Amino acid sequence: MSAQRVVIGIDSSTQSAKAVAVDVDTGAVVGEGRAPHTVTSGAGRESDPRQWWQALCDAVEATGHAARAAAASVGGQQHGLVTLDDAGEPVRPALLWNDVRSAGQAAALVAEHGADRLAERVGSVPTAAFTLTKWLWLTENEPAHAARAAAVRLPHDYLTERLTGQAVTDRGDASGTGWWTPTGYDTGLLDAAGLDPARLPRVTTGLAGPALPGGPLAEGTPVAAGTGDNMAAALGLGLLPGTPVLSLGTSGTVYAVTRRRPADPTGVVAGFADALGNWLPLACTLNCTQAVDKIASLLGRDRDAVEPGGTAVVLPYLDGERTPNLPHAAGLLYGLRHDTTAGQVLQAAYDGAAHSLLAALDDVLRAGGEQPDPDVPLVLIGGGARGAAWRDTIRRLSGRPVLIPAAGELVALGAAAQAAALLTGEAPDEVARRWGTARGTLLDPLPRDTEAMDRIAGTLPRADRLLTTP
Repeated sequence: MSAQRVVIGIDSSTQSAKAVAVDVDTGAVVGEGRAPHTVTSGAGRESDPRQWWQALCDAVEATGHAARAAAASVGGQQHGLVTLDDAGEPVRPALLWNDVRSAGQAAALVAEHGADRLAERVGSVPTAAFTLTKWLWLTENEPAHAARAAAVRLPHDYLTERLTGQAVTDRGDASGTGWWTPTGYDTGLLDAAGLDPARLPRVTTGLAGPALPGGPLAEGTPVAAGTGDNMAAALGLGLLPGTPVLSLGTSGTVYAVTRRRPADPTGVVAGFADALGNWLPLACTLNCTQAVDKIASLLGRDRDAVEPGGTAVVLPYLDGERTPNLPHAAGLLYGLRHDTTAGQVLQAAYDGAAHSLLAALDDVLRAGGEQPDPDVPLVLIGGGARGAAWRDTIRRLSGRPVLIPAAGELVALGAAAQAAALLTGEAPDEVARRWGTARGTLLDPLPRDTEAMDRIAGTLPRADRLLTTP
């Protein structure tokens, strides 16, 4: 009997590192690890990359397979700006994807270059989430730090480089920077931003390099190039083109693998690349499960203690918002009456968090050249997918069947599939389909609640007028 081959996939997310050890042949998860790291809660959202590295090491060690893993890979939170000095040490804490301080720089960028032209060049209209706008904020507000930045990395790039010593990234994560194109970095935008392309990592696929000594893996362990978290989750599901996914986590995202490159000048749909050779149009909200949990806490209720009915609208824009693009927004509660109950307010928070993603679902598919089909199940993933209130809200507001995959930690599983592909010669998505990661529970649709969707849509202009002051 041949020896078991195990690979490790890592998800370095906003608040923690998670690692799974997976049997290459069967897809069975044979070990798991998790370790937290911290995020600031002030005007911006920042995190020390060295904490990510320590959390990664702890999570990988906790799987019990670190020393004998046959390969590994990292999926990481998108967009963040990591600046390193000549010695490879962070110049300052990383600016995270949900740090909206660069909203002014994003607006100025669009005004200068035009939304249509930016969407055509880099696939997306950059918002405050994108790495390019964060770099512009840094150069304007902390020029001394920008001047010291010998290298600029994304979160997953930083961790892959710590593992291998190689300054590499992949097309999927790079497509969320605002300076990547299918033919390479956009040197015109980089020149205008004062960023030398030599400070950026090389875009590659497949192998990043062998693991260095001193890390959590055995020296020489092959490490794949890795990718961004949404691209890794798409790999983890083994997605075929046209299947829509709604992810409910710290942020909420809706995306699909498509064959055509998206370029949405409205900015609703980000035209990301996937980690292979296709595309991953995506709409994202900043406020999802944590925002709803905060509303539940303020009401003194369990997160699933919702009640039907009522006329209240809650827009839980507690950290600004990306879809719609209201980076300086705050939460809005509208339409209260004497008979409104706390449970109805909580349900309205769920509805408000889900509305923008579901409203953008068809836009995501069309942006990538796929025809929306309401009979195709909506794949529901992320922490919220385990909650009854979230499941019922998505079914009611979408009117679609919903598939809940049984597999957890899909970002880490997608990274594990990348690692396994180094050994088997398969494409990573083929590995995931062979593992059966998308199998799960299919829930029938509920009648679509168009009244609730219309009520929220009618409230959005009020939010735009009231909540956009910095």
